[in-house]
Amino acid sequence: MKIDHLLTFLEIAACGNFNRAAENLNVTQSTVSARIKTMEEQFGRLLFKRSHAGVELTSAGHHFRRYALGIQRLWQQAHQEVTLPEGYRTVLALGAQVSLWDRLILKWMPRMRQKASDVALRVEADYSSSLMRQLIDGLLDIGVMYTPRQTMGLVVDDLFEETLIAVTTRERDVTDGWVADYVFVDWGDEFRAKHGQAFPDMETPAVSVGLGALGLQYILENGGSGYFPTRVVEPLLEQGKLYPVKGAPSARRPVYVVYTATPKHEELLQLALGELKQVAAEAA
Repeated sequence: MKIDHLLTFLEIAACGNFNRAAENLNVTQSTVSARIKTMEEQFGRLLFKRSHAGVELTSAGHHFRRYALGIQRLWQQAHQEVTLPEGYRTVLALGAQVSLWDRLILKWMPRMRQKASDVALRVEADYSSSLMRQLIDGLLDIGVMYTPRQTMGLVVDDLFEETLIAVTTRERDVTDGWVADYVFVDWGDEFRAKHGQAFPDMETPAVSVGLGALGLQYILENGGSGYFPTRVVEPLLEQGKLYPVKGAPSARRPVYVVYTATPKHEELLQLALGELKQVAAEAA
């Protein structure tokens, strides 16, 4: 079985549409159909149920997808190892939440290059759900995130806690009509629960966003208030561009590090985790 056939199968399984898969893979729809037909002939089983609404996996397709993901993971790992430049012994892959990039990862990377100069780093920014999926599939060695999921084979450790505070573009207290231009930033399940307890009578805000940087940019340009990490808004508070909302409670947001319980290079993993925790402690 060719690797491009396997990747085509996984792309269709992910998007549920042959045409969209062809676009994503930058091939023709007939090429996608031919690849799947070849695979189905090899297995003697249909892998997808076709309909006008799209396609979905058959029972055989579901069974194969589990193995296909494993093959894809091994292929990617093999490709990384085989194509390493001369002088590098392995690759360490780390993924982190977008909002933690500046505070942690940009400081962690040069420390790792200094302490393990023969290790190539593959670093990417993403969200918790995607990072967890890549950790489960073995595509990442370490993930730094807000909302991990307890999963067999992965270890979840506390890294540090962020403090979220309510800030506003004009001085006011928590009872001074601040909800009218309040921007709700979705900082995750734990924050939503604490927010509901703190403001049980608050009506649904007119503006809600899923990315803190977007919410902050919005209130700076249009006025308003919202919850943001102290480390992010401290310079703006000092400049007088923002003010704390008087009487509004703060909220804690824990950050976790997730890593494989069976690393290929135990000593390298421990070095990476140690440097990451050191950076987090210095940034606290």
